This record gives sequence, C-alpha cells and structure tokens, in this order.
Amino acid sequence: MSRTQILTAGASFAAGRPYAERTEDDAGWHDRLADFLYGATLGPIRGRFEHTRRRMGLIVEAADRHERELRQAADADLKRRAQSMRVRLRQDGFARDSAGECFALIREAATRTLGLRHYPSQLMAGLALLQGKLVEMATGEGKTMAATLPACVVALAGYPVHVITVNDYLAARDAEKMMPLYNFLGLTVGAVVQGMQKAQRREAYAQSITYCTNKELAFDYLRDRVALEGRDSKLHMALQQLQDTNFRDDKLVLRGLYYGIVDEADSVFIDEARTPLILSAAGRATDEAANCERALEFARGLTEGKDYAFNAFQRSAVLNDHGKEKLDAFAEEMDGLWTSMRAREELINQALSALLLYRRDQHYMVSEDKVQIIDESTGRVMPDRSWERGLHQLIEAKEGCTLTERRETLARLTYQRLFRRYVRLAGMTGTATEVAREIRSVYRLDVVRVPLNKPSRRVYGAPTVCATLEEKWSRVADAAARLARGEGRPVLIGTRSVKASEEISALLNARGIVHSLLNAKQDKSEADVIAQAGQRGRVTVATNMAGRGTDIVLGAGVVQLGGLHVILTEYHESRRIDRQLFGRCARQGDPGSCEAIVSLEDEIFTTCAPSATRMAARMAKNRVNMPALVHRGLKALAQSQAEKRNSYIRVQNLKLDRRLNQTLAFSGRGE
Repeated sequence: MSRTQILTAGASFAAGRPYAERTEDDAGWHDRLADFLYGATLGPIRGRFEHTRRRMGLIVEAADRHERELRQAADADLKRRAQSMRVRLRQDGFARDSAGECFALIREAATRTLGLRHYPSQLMAGLALLQGKLVEMATGEGKTMAATLPACVVALAGYPVHVITVNDYLAARDAEKMMPLYNFLGLTVGAVVQGMQKAQRREAYAQSITYCTNKELAFDYLRDRVALEGRDSKLHMALQQLQDTNFRDDKLVLRGLYYGIVDEADSVFIDEARTPLILSAAGRATDEAANCERALEFARGLTEGKDYAFNAFQRSAVLNDHGKEKLDAFAEEMDGLWTSMRAREELINQALSALLLYRRDQHYMVSEDKVQIIDESTGRVMPDRSWERGLHQLIEAKEGCTLTERRETLARLTYQRLFRRYVRLAGMTGTATEVAREIRSVYRLDVVRVPLNKPSRRVYGAPTVCATLEEKWSRVADAAARLARGEGRPVLIGTRSVKASEEISALLNARGIVHSLLNAKQDKSEADVIAQAGQRGRVTVATNMAGRGTDIVLGAGVVQLGGLHVILTEYHESRRIDRQLFGRCARQGDPGSCEAIVSLEDEIFTTCAPSATRMAARMAKNRVNMPALVHRGLKALAQSQAEKRNSYIRVQNLKLDRRLNQTLAFSGRGE
C-alpha cells in the first residue's frame, strides 16, 4: 500500500484547493434514505458484531506480544524503532498487526516519558479512532491519552494530525503535557489558541501534531478561503504558484485537512452545530445607536397576541399584521432604514427577540461594558463572538452598553460541512449513543462504545421533583449541608445558567456553607476549582462546563466516605449533558453517587412540555406524590421536544449553508 493510500483509501479529493481536503458530495435523496435505513437497522447490528469486547481486545493482544522486547530496549533503540515504523506504516498501512506493534512502542514511550501507561481500553479506543470511528468512552476513562495512539501512528506515517478540543486551556495543556512523548518518537507538536498571530498559527499547523479548538480551526480555514479571493480553481492556483512560489506560505495558514480527532465530539458535532460560523469585518458606519433605541422603545410598547406572536419553544417573536400597521404609522415621518418596510420590520423583530428571548446571565453576560455571549451547551463565554443582523447591537442597547460596529459577513460555514472535508475524521466523547444516528447521517461516523477499564461503582439516587424553584434550591442546600458538613463528602452542584449558579450560591452563603463558585464570570480559574472539587467536605457550584477535560481527584479519605456526590439541579435539553454531569463522579472504579433535584418551574418543563407540566403542577398542589413513571414521562417528553427542535435547526442551517455556497459559487465567489 502506498503512502497516499494509507489514509486516503476511498476518499475523493476536492479539486482546485491549495491543500488536501475531501470533496463535498451532496448525496441525493435515495442515498440519504439508504444511509438512514442502514443507520437504523444494519449499522448498529454490524457495529455490535465488529466491536465486541473480544474482537476489540485483539489489538491489546497484538500490543502485548511486543511489550517484553520493548521493555528491555534502551531509549535509543526505541527511537530508532520509531523511525523504522515510518517505512512499515507506509508499506502496510494501519492494519491491526502493524498498529499493534506501533501502539506497543507508543505505550512504552509514554511509560518512560510521562509515567503513564495506556490501559487496555485506551488501546481499543485508539484502534477505533485510527479506523475513523467516533469512540464513546465513559467520563474519566482517559480520552486524552487514548488520542495519542492514533495521533502518533498517523504522524509517523507522514500526515499532519489535528487534535481538536473545546477550549484553549485544554489545547495548550494537552499539547504541553504530551510533548515529551511526541518528541521521544521524533515528532513535533504545536498548539493554536486565541490571540496568536498569523505566522505563529502557520508554524503551529506546520508541526506533526497540532492541538487546536474547533472555533480556531474553523476560522483559520475560513480565513484561508478568503485569502484565495475566490481564485481557487486549478487554473488560478497554477498561475498563482507560477507567479509567486511562496503563495501558499504567505497567504495560507493550514496545510491540509488530513486527519482530525475531535474531542468532546458530541458537543462540537451536535450542540455547536446549531450556529453557523461567520467570518466578518467591520461594516459601514451608520446611526446604529439611534435606530436601536427607537426599535427597543417601539417594541416595549407592543402587546403580545395583539401586535406580535411569541413562541418560547420555537424561540421566535414576530410582528403580526396589526403590529406592522403600528410600525408603518410609527415610521411615517422617519428616514434612513425606516423608509424600507422590510428593513424596519426585521429590525423590530430583532428588537422583540432581544427583549423576550435573550436573558442576561443565561444567554449572555455583561462585563466591562461589553455583551459577551455564553455558550449554552458549555456555560463558557465565547469571546469576540457576536450575533448577526443587528441583534448584538440591540442587546447592547438594551443593557446600556457602548454599541459595537455591525459586522459584514465575509465567509460562513457550518461545522457539518467543515468536518466532512477531512480526509479521515475521528471523534471521542463520553456521550454519543443518543445522537449516533444523526452523527452517522451527517458525518459518516459510526459510534463505537469502548468498555470501562474498571467496573463502575456509581450509585444513582431517586430524583426529587419540587413544585417551585424556591423549594428546589432549599432542598439542594439541605443535601449539600447534610453530605458535606455531616458526612464530609465533596459535593458538586451543577446548574444550567450563570443566574441559577448565583441563586444557589447566595442561599449557601446565607446558610454559612463554604463553597466555590464556577461559572462564565469565573472561568479563568476553572481548572483549579474543578481539580479541588474532590477534597473532603468541599462544595462546588458549577455551570454546564463542570470542568470537562479536568479530572476531579478524590482527596484523602474521601473514597472511604463514598466519593464525590453530584447534584443535577435542572435537566438539560439533551440527555447527553445530564449524563456528562453525572459522569463527573465515580471515575476509574472510584465510588460516587448522583441525584437530580429539579422543579416544575424549570424552563425545560415550562417551555418544552407546558401542558403536561401544568397537569403535574396540579398534582403537586394537591399534595399528590408524583409517581416515578409520571416524572420519567414528563422528562422524556420535554427533552425529546427540545432535541427535535434543535435537530431541525441544525438541518435548516446545513441546508441554508449549502444554498448560500451554491449561490456564491454561481456568482464566481468562494465561501
């Protein structure tokens, strides 16, 4: 097998691109139907057969066969063997035998350089990643170490590798932590984080293995597309290179989308895929502030039902005919955009959205006179991101902040289209089963579940459903006091929003319960706070982020007390995120427990299942204990409705992105 065939078997490369990437094929309806049927029937059956524990364990046996010989070898011998593996990999590809030998070499190198030895489950995950699968490993099973196996193999074969994480801290941390291993094997490593200059980014991407975030990678790709100025046909590229031999180095940052490993893949592929990535530049100066103030003033005077239709579940607020008539009268004596019926109606619809749909400390926070967007799926601030079509400026005006310039779109792309351009793509996460069908359909990735390294000792407590928010927070505080003060166990309280985290924090303070607070306002200390969350008697309040990627190490004596206890205070729109939070406890065979304490006034119930929630509230008012079956049904209904809505949004974003790309291509412009 040639070097080119190792990674690219079955792949078709996009023509007229400055570096390697897979062509984007728009499958017909019959192909999409076939994929759906395969994913719903034969795919899961075949996957369970091919990825049984026994079959997956063959890679462990293959690695173990080489272990004794490697343990006795000197460092210099191991390094020479790593170099010789380059030839083997180019000749034989990534077959199990050659991969097993390479994994054994990497495992021994990791033991010597990092003091860490790959578990058998990590070897299984490494082979699945190498094969281009999405690996589901339970939280705490060591995905970071597992990723080093395929990353080293592909890099030794001579291909650039991108390990894609969800935030800058993890990208920089993992690159630095794994550098001794990579250097031992003759590989180089770089990290791309926010704030780096173009030359620094180019240098980082030039390394054998590059750690980066999904957002930085996406915007670097878009900047490369813009740098080509639409001249990306084969003829244009050939002429450019004839005129300027340094064109690729001077204009571009990336050097190809060969092999990508996406960490927390469910978050990137599903949760963040609802929002398209937009590269923008400052627009023309306008009287934005005056228009925003007028729009908000007008919107505040409107009446729901009479002047506009509001749907909290669909997240829409739109003028009706009566409201449009009011607007026409309001704008009669005005000039500028108010003279355009379409422009003024869009502005008022956006003003209604700013007032009704976007809440402070839930969807955004205000810091240093700036509105900063909060990622709802992680609870983290997304710096330098803004809403489009004037919504961001309206929210700034609503909060009394200095207005930023409206941005004009230079290029846009969805994560769905970006990641499908990798020649080979793989992913890893703790929770993917619930969305396996969508991931298979959109990204052509099969989900493989890797067995636990040690049996789980997690204890699930019965959920508590309260009638009101006040009662919920009181019960959460009671549980924290009982477990932390009474039993000395560490407690992690998970919330969905900044506002909720501050509400429970205030109650804990009022009761004299010492705790740490972690939300978008304190995210700089995230790793330190989470790392200490397992100490005896410690109480930690955290939003969705809950330190994903950072281990909670149990303090002295905590194992004997029962380990970490996790309290979920509001169900999330996706069951996956609930599982992620519960997965913070009972890792690697440690003891731990978790429970849900929720309220019928929680947003997911009132917005996604209002009728059923009102019925349940009447039961609670009459002091009728809610049966477990009713609770499970209400939860399932609310979350299924939310997931259907979010899936619809992702599908519509992808369709819109395709249409815009076709329009731009027809006009002679790129993305």
